[in-house]
Amino acid sequence: QVQLVESGGGLVQAGGSLRLSCAASGLSRNIMGWFRQAPGKDREFLAGVQRSGSSTRYADSVKGRFTISRDNAKNTVYLQMNSLKPEDTAVYYCAAQSTGLYIATRLENYDYWGQGTQVTVSS
Repeated sequence: QVQLVESGGGLVQAGGSLRLSCAASGLSRNIMGWFRQAPGKDREFLAGVQRSGSSTRYADSVKGRFTISRDNAKNTVYLQMNSLKPEDTAVYYCAAQSTGLYIATRLENYDYWGQGTQVTVSS
């Protein structure tokens, strides 16, 4: 049974940093991604990481501020978020592709999802 559990969300002031974690069980070395969904908006891709961790992909909105990484020994994926802005406020989700060789940006390419963790950035 696949389970993804996010942690690390919370309230932070603009300009601050947070690190999200996603602990995976029931799968290993899948392509992993982080998404977010703000109230009234569609869920959007933020970042993805290949199986080995050597290749990553980012949305333009977070490139240079967010960094995705993984520790395969711990079956955990991280999202380091720096220089946070109020518009980064959203529920953040990690997800896993069950198949595929490339990091997808579309939701329908991800088969497993966590429950989400709230990130709130105050101005």
